[in-house]
Amino acid sequence: MNQERFDYRTGILGSPAEVDAAEWNALLARQTQPTPFLRHEFLAALHDARCASPDAGWAPQFVTLTDARSGRLAAAAPVYLKGHSYGEYVFDWAWADAYKRNGLDYYPKLLCAVPFTPVQGTRLLAADEPARRHLAATLLAFAEQADVSSLHVLFPTADDAAALTDLGMMQRDGVQFHWVNDGYRDFDDFLSTLEQKKRKNIRAERRKVHDAGISMRRIRGEDIRDDDWRFFNRCYRQTYREHFSSPYLNLDFFRTIGETMPENLLLVIAEYDGKPIASSLVVYQRDARGGTLYGRYWGALEHVPCLHFETAYYQPLEFCIEEKLTVFEGGAQGEHKMARGFMPTATRSTHWLAHPAFADAVARFLEGETNHVHAYMHELNEHNPFRHATDGHPGR
Repeated sequence: MNQERFDYRTGILGSPAEVDAAEWNALLARQTQPTPFLRHEFLAALHDARCASPDAGWAPQFVTLTDARSGRLAAAAPVYLKGHSYGEYVFDWAWADAYKRNGLDYYPKLLCAVPFTPVQGTRLLAADEPARRHLAATLLAFAEQADVSSLHVLFPTADDAAALTDLGMMQRDGVQFHWVNDGYRDFDDFLSTLEQKKRKNIRAERRKVHDAGISMRRIRGEDIRDDDWRFFNRCYRQTYREHFSSPYLNLDFFRTIGETMPENLLLVIAEYDGKPIASSLVVYQRDARGGTLYGRYWGALEHVPCLHFETAYYQPLEFCIEEKLTVFEGGAQGEHKMARGFMPTATRSTHWLAHPAFADAVARFLEGETNHVHAYMHELNEHNPFRHATDGHPGR
């Protein structure tokens, strides 16, 4: 093998601003499963708005490989030095607690992920497979040499996970719920594929919102005004307030992505008597197969029965059908999504722990957990909401 292909310069960057945005995005565009959340604009907005920054417990340590001959970016990964486990959606609190009970420090740890975003996609941006493998090895070597307890790569693709598990990292499986567009002509065409009870319930939910006098507006990113962003931010913060929690994101972040990546954004606003009362923000991306829509953020200032489903699910589903987007990823958790046509989909993460005894214990835990996850998915697929289904997927 030509060793010159592996002549890379390694960089550990303390800010997204230290890497060329055009080169980063060009590398992302070459991946098999890019997402808008790994765009330089999204990551930079998180940092600049101080949502994912050192003072929030997210210290960027972006790892880059630059081709020594061409000077071009050959591989890169969004890595953070974490002082906590908030905003990750792959839960390791029990691992941290076990460390603490044994007088060991679990934090800091290294995390390769998109902050606050449980979306599966490429994590190891690479120009080719050798660069991907070299980047995976670099990440692990970085963790081994740093004063950290562990390295975690969240929601990678199967190719990324294979490159990491080949080096000894442990894989953890999870479940999300995704909707697949089976070439539906309209929303009623989609409903016709569901069991009668599910179809009836969805129509009843939508009718409740309509009969309450609620009207819906969909605003594409380039048409979102500052008033809209300020209203949406109020709704978003209200959701966290109702759950007695602190929001991860802020108005500066929303305004920034509205300016830098409007082509990926859709804002849904619910109004009563001309007054906005609820909203949801979804992110979408087109590709050669159609594209993917990602359910993200929701909030309401007034309670109306079934308004959450209309604003955060049914309006985006209609948008997917109209725009011929192929997949709607519903985000973390939520068995209730199955009644609305979202089916269980496997996700993954990979993990390395420096302490040998704890690594062995986690490996045993993951083996049992994996069996439970697979059994859980099998059980879910037995309750498929579609009238004609094969292997857990919708069919006509």
